[in-house]
Amino acid sequence: MITIIGLGVEHSERGCVTDNPHPRFSYAVRSDRSDVVVDGARLAVGDWTCEAGDQTAVAYDGKPLEPFTEYHVTLDVSTADGEHAHAETTFETGRLGQGWQGRWISDAGYDFVEKKVSPVPMMFRKPFTCDPTKSVRKARLYATAMGVYDFACDGKRIGDRYFAPGFTSYKTNLQYQTYDVTDMVGAGAVHTLLATVAGGWAVGSFVFTRKNRVSADRQALLAELRIEYTDGSVEVIGTDASWEVSESGPVRMADLYDGETYDAMMDPGADGSRCKDWRHASLENPRSRPRHIEADYGAGVVAHETLSPVSVARRAGGELVYDFGQNLAGVVRMRIANGRAGQTVVVRHAEILNPDGSLNTAFLRTAKATATYRCADADGFPEGVQEYGPRFTYMGFRYVSVRGVAEDDLRIEAVVLHSDLRPIGDFACSDERLNQLQHNIVWGAKSNLMDIPTDCPQRDERMGWTGDIAVFAPTACLNFDMSRFLEKWLRDVKAEQLKTGGIPNTVPVQGYGFPATMPEMAIDWWGDACVLVPWAVYRSSGDATVLHDMYDTMKRYVKACRFWAGLIGFGKSRYIWNTPSMLHFGDWVAPDVPKMSQWQKRAKWTATASLNNTSRTLARVAEVLGYDEDARAYDELADKVADAYCSVLTDGNGRLDNEFQTGYVLPLYLNMFPETVRGNAVDHLVKLIEDNDYCIGTGFPGTPYILFALADNGREDVAYRMLLNTACPSWLYEVGMGATTIWERWDGLDENGECPIGDDGTDLMISYNHYASGAVGAFLYQRVAGIEAIGAAYRSFRVRPVLGGGLTWAKAHVDTPYGRVGSAWSLDGGRFSITVEVPVGTTCELALPDGTTMQLSNGVHTATCEM
Repeated sequence: MITIIGLGVEHSERGCVTDNPHPRFSYAVRSDRSDVVVDGARLAVGDWTCEAGDQTAVAYDGKPLEPFTEYHVTLDVSTADGEHAHAETTFETGRLGQGWQGRWISDAGYDFVEKKVSPVPMMFRKPFTCDPTKSVRKARLYATAMGVYDFACDGKRIGDRYFAPGFTSYKTNLQYQTYDVTDMVGAGAVHTLLATVAGGWAVGSFVFTRKNRVSADRQALLAELRIEYTDGSVEVIGTDASWEVSESGPVRMADLYDGETYDAMMDPGADGSRCKDWRHASLENPRSRPRHIEADYGAGVVAHETLSPVSVARRAGGELVYDFGQNLAGVVRMRIANGRAGQTVVVRHAEILNPDGSLNTAFLRTAKATATYRCADADGFPEGVQEYGPRFTYMGFRYVSVRGVAEDDLRIEAVVLHSDLRPIGDFACSDERLNQLQHNIVWGAKSNLMDIPTDCPQRDERMGWTGDIAVFAPTACLNFDMSRFLEKWLRDVKAEQLKTGGIPNTVPVQGYGFPATMPEMAIDWWGDACVLVPWAVYRSSGDATVLHDMYDTMKRYVKACRFWAGLIGFGKSRYIWNTPSMLHFGDWVAPDVPKMSQWQKRAKWTATASLNNTSRTLARVAEVLGYDEDARAYDELADKVADAYCSVLTDGNGRLDNEFQTGYVLPLYLNMFPETVRGNAVDHLVKLIEDNDYCIGTGFPGTPYILFALADNGREDVAYRMLLNTACPSWLYEVGMGATTIWERWDGLDENGECPIGDDGTDLMISYNHYASGAVGAFLYQRVAGIEAIGAAYRSFRVRPVLGGGLTWAKAHVDTPYGRVGSAWSLDGGRFSITVEVPVGTTCELALPDGTTMQLSNGVHTATCEM
């Protein structure tokens, strides 16, 4: 029997509201039989139908969609042997470009001039009454803000989003959210909308220079409540000067870095009547007037797991230190019993403890990361228990300290926040240390996929560093469905591309100055995100839309890279990217050299390899899009860069003039060495690794690829020895030190549990929750378990495990657009067994360790061989 799974709209399987006039549909087919062939798939939206054989990104092409409308989608699939399956879903259109009746509002009387802090949050209020003579059929609230907002109706919170409308390049792109409030409004009753708007990224302090008011002088709100009655009439209640505003709400301070302060004694009540400081709102014209305000197209931040403390320590002065057992990004939620009016409870956050058991907050730099709650009298709460969790900030932490409340009166838990991403993959094997490494990779990703791809969740940064996601995107796409999340972020990459073609080092830039633009030049591996991330999304999803949307951006970027590479030198040296090292990041945080300046001095090698990689990748993109002439040109450029690397930077026989691990890893992984000298280059890399006791010596550009460079060139023994090394620096050293996420620096803690980071030019740059070197996760899936896509979306894929390291079994799965791909192998004595799961509509090439290969169609297949 066949069934349809995952019928989705715009890469979303539920609750999609879109302004895309041509929404994309996708689905998968599951069967309990093998060798199933789908010979018909009819998709219908209203009176439009199409044959949907591709299964991924089938674009609507019917008559123009109407705004504010729910559409019903049906899908009927049949197989060659007569089986049928049916599935249905719905989606709504948003405004589809229709103008807002609501106006931007704010409080013109609030003159926010302080520097390096965030503004006092504003409250907005609007009483309203539905027509008592009519019945409400549907009610939707459409809302956005300059800042981050929360809405409530009659005291009940609307929606589950944190940090709406999300972080975008506000001068160009802004999202609005759509909330179904039908059950909250009733005819004849008086209702009250209350909104709180904090500074967030648009107005609050951001980046480590703590710049504020980047996009607006003060917070602003834009919203409409659209009520449809059963008689067909529509009433719209939009933001305007009739709304009221106040800065006397209970959220007294909200800052992404410093935290939140909440005064329960200033709670306005469900209708706002307890606040006596209301005045009419003013119409506002925000400085960053976004060109596009569209229905939510990203993956918004919501609450996920809730963790209880694993231990509590009592320190002098009544301080309580809780350990949640997991480094995470999120907030605490407290339940305080017997609170007294004015009693103040202060919670501080940190990733690690000092040797004396106190919180280490030094590495937060200027971030205070503090949640403060001022109690009201307990008599005003059910059973005398007050509950609080921050709404307008988040922290990166494993430990918290609490002052101001007795332990018996406090119940505390950690609420994990991250973007709403569907997990699609998992890996496990016979070595529990590698399983912990996979856990750390996943949790490092969760903590930094916070509406944008950030670098870290704890210190005064949390910025959209392009270099981190450039190298991590393939691993992220193995663990999560990243399509909506990364397509949203790439819109801002496109919007913020410099006139020269370069890409800022952080996107959105949002107040970050030099070296964000370095000055307006292209930066290898960081700017490469505009090429590598769309390619990773396409390879995972099969949706070429992202390639179409980013193609001109990619071309302009590679043109800029080629310009800078050709600026200095003659002959083949014109293809060596050799601009001054301070304008690059080079072999960033490579552990074999201790200074930032030394990482940067390797830029000639990393940048030249980058130009080869982006050119070659762009050639593949051009092929997908049908630009064959472009594909040939970019392949030719990549060939010339590879030849220059080998001719100018080596002795011509596979040996680098300046030897370091990344300098070999990149050309080996990218196939830049001629076959005649490749073996020599591998030998030189292995010699460096052996001399370094099999410890990692690569920075950001080389770390994702070093194990591939070894295993794919006959040295899987060295790859496994490096992967399983427990000495510092190594992945399993971090595991052995108790890490629950990936560290920014390999030497984040010494064997005594203390941080050895000194004055290396990075201003105490150490995060214990930083996903970049977790890019090794791709090796776990693609070589240890052996799952690797050949065609986009795994329409064709290979399973070819690379054995080693004493592992006796490994398994992994990836839920692809066509269904689940799975590999599970085991070794029992000299016998190798493997089970492979192949989805309907795909083909698999299985390669056994004895050299046997076979072609598999859909179904579950088992094979064995003698070793």
